[in-house]
Amino acid sequence: MAKKKKQGIVNPTRLAAFDDEKKLQVIIETPKGSRNKYAWDEDQQIFALKKVLPEGMAFPHDFGFIPSTEGEDGDPIDVLVLMDEPVFTGCLVKARLVGIIEGKQTEKGKSERNDRLLAVAESSHTHSNINSLNDLNKDLLKELEQFLVNYHSNDGAEFKVLARKGPDAAARCLKNART
Repeated sequence: MAKKKKQGIVNPTRLAAFDDEKKLQVIIETPKGSRNKYAWDEDQQIFALKKVLPEGMAFPHDFGFIPSTEGEDGDPIDVLVLMDEPVFTGCLVKARLVGIIEGKQTEKGKSERNDRLLAVAESSHTHSNINSLNDLNKDLLKELEQFLVNYHSNDGAEFKVLARKGPDAAARCLKNART
């Protein structure tokens, strides 16, 4: 009798981008404060360690993706989520969009857009008053942008910030990326 092949966990990339109440759903890949970068491994249907950041560098906020979307790089749309405490890899977080950091990534002579949405967890107390980038400290935004630049430079890629835009631009990006 042949053994039945075991399946991994449910593929989170196939969940809906919004729940029944029209709240944005974000799957967290990498928790705030982690040097480990995790990513969904489509082939094995599991979250896997993708890389380790250098000493002294860590993710400034929970980092994840929006299911049922696809960016120019072929991956689901990336999102940084502001919330009170980090959550675990694979956790589903309900959030609201507050803006977007539009960026261009260049690697091995090839350039493509690699925008990062910014969102606030619906359950956050600390960030409950944030509804747009205008509500965020400008130094925090600069630090997030610098993190993205440094994160990519560690892999020999260049990340150039093109613009910061508010929730309407983030919603348009999301609408265009939904599969």
